[in-house]
Amino acid sequence: MKDINLKGIVFDIKHYAIHDGDGIRTTVFFKGCPLSCIWCHNPESRKPSIQTIKKELKLDGKSFCTDETVGKEMTVSEVMDEIKKDLIFYEESGGGATFSGGEVFLQDKFLISLLEECQKSDINTCIDTTGFVSEGTLRSVIPLADSFLFDVKLIDDEAHVKYCGVSNKKILDNFRFIYANGKNIRLRLPVIPGITDTAQNLKLTAQFAKQFDGVEIDLLPYHKIGKDKYRKLGMDYKMDGVESPSNDRMEELVRFFEGYEITTTIGG
Repeated sequence: MKDINLKGIVFDIKHYAIHDGDGIRTTVFFKGCPLSCIWCHNPESRKPSIQTIKKELKLDGKSFCTDETVGKEMTVSEVMDEIKKDLIFYEESGGGATFSGGEVFLQDKFLISLLEECQKSDINTCIDTTGFVSEGTLRSVIPLADSFLFDVKLIDDEAHVKYCGVSNKKILDNFRFIYANGKNIRLRLPVIPGITDTAQNLKLTAQFAKQFDGVEIDLLPYHKIGKDKYRKLGMDYKMDGVESPSNDRMEELVRFFEGYEITTTIGG
């Protein structure tokens, strides 16, 4: 039995989430990520530790600075209390709990304890992952999770290292491993203009997904909502000048993947 008093670091909990798996869900965001994707809209998720940043407030025409804490230490029991607040919505919609990040597998013991507690309460679970995890850790989690949302950003390894900071070999191997274990898995492609939506990457992604019968694709359009977070964190924002893909472009990409007979949605 896992300790319900085991602690992890969470940077957000989102209730009534409708794009993080089936039905209405509660999404728990774990802090810490081994990737450094230049378009990341949650840069506060990268460091595994709790951070303090400066937040500017304006009152009566004057500016003030105050400290804002990013990340919170929570026990398994405390997180489960949050998840159980929405039990009625899960039952009515076929929803449940989604564990996201950052990268959830960086806090694997915390994750496993939460998955076990969800199983005890018959709560459906979904893991949203970058896939950058050891096979051993993945083996311990697969029996406990109902489904996976799996980011496949770039198929070319050199490009993946350039834009995400790590090789994708382990990532693609883990996608294959999860599928081979019979788990429900969706491929998620962030649509980053000029980077992930190139003709080459789209073709390679379609060819990769086509290997797995029944796997569907979620297209996640790039947006700028994280830009101000970089300034607060003292980080360089490398996406200036990059615009969000238009609705027409997103529909074009849906048609592209459906041309490979892959069911594709926008936004998950």
